[in-house]
Amino acid sequence: MKIYGIGTDIANISRIKESIKNKKFITKLFHKKEIEKCARVKNVASCYAKRFAAKEAFSKAIGLGISKGISFKEIVIFNVKSGKPRIRLTGNTNKIVHKIMNKKKIDIFLSLTDDKPYAVATVVISI
Repeated sequence: MKIYGIGTDIANISRIKESIKNKKFITKLFHKKEIEKCARVKNVASCYAKRFAAKEAFSKAIGLGISKGISFKEIVIFNVKSGKPRIRLTGNTNKIVHKIMNKKKIDIFLSLTDDKPYAVATVVISI
């Protein structure tokens, strides 16, 4: 395993709580599955803050930031049955990332945590 990139981001949960009052913010940045997940949890703002931080951390790990066709909405944060967080790339973002990686198989590792007032995400991409 060779590490391609590492990214970390921190999000202020209170800032995200204010931002999610605007439905455009939610629909522009979050996939339908993420919106459904956050609607089912007790701490909605923390749910969105962790996902926002994960998307930022991924964009840093891949080295592009949110530009050149990378879309937050196409970086989908979900949990497997055990609760472990994962990232799935969709749409144009998936195509761009695989083009950058010369179609090599990549593994994306994600860690999420929150402790008011912050949510933190770390992403490691290996090839």
